[in-house]
Amino acid sequence: MKTISVDELNEMLQTGSEVQLIDVRELTEYETANIGGNHIPLAKVPTHTDQIKHDKKVVMICRSGRRSASAIEYLETQGYQNLYNLDGGLLAWKDEIDNTFDIE
Repeated sequence: MKTISVDELNEMLQTGSEVQLIDVRELTEYETANIGGNHIPLAKVPTHTDQIKHDKKVVMICRSGRRSASAIEYLETQGYQNLYNLDGGLLAWKDEIDNTFDIE
């Protein structure tokens, strides 16, 4: 599984690089704090693949990286090859990029 660091993602977002973010946390988690992108809860990933791009880098996001890894494992069985897991998830984002980010 390919991963991307929070520093690499932050740089991509700052420079306007083409990337799709998919946050697989539950709605209440997403509404509390997010860094943008599409919200597709993990349980709904199999029925919402039409919202996930095949032609650009896609970064899957969750709190720690475990749920997003599960989503990637499933999507790779469906032929996706452009997926990256945010290493350390949004907890790492809070630790390394934005310490005001509201996640526990």
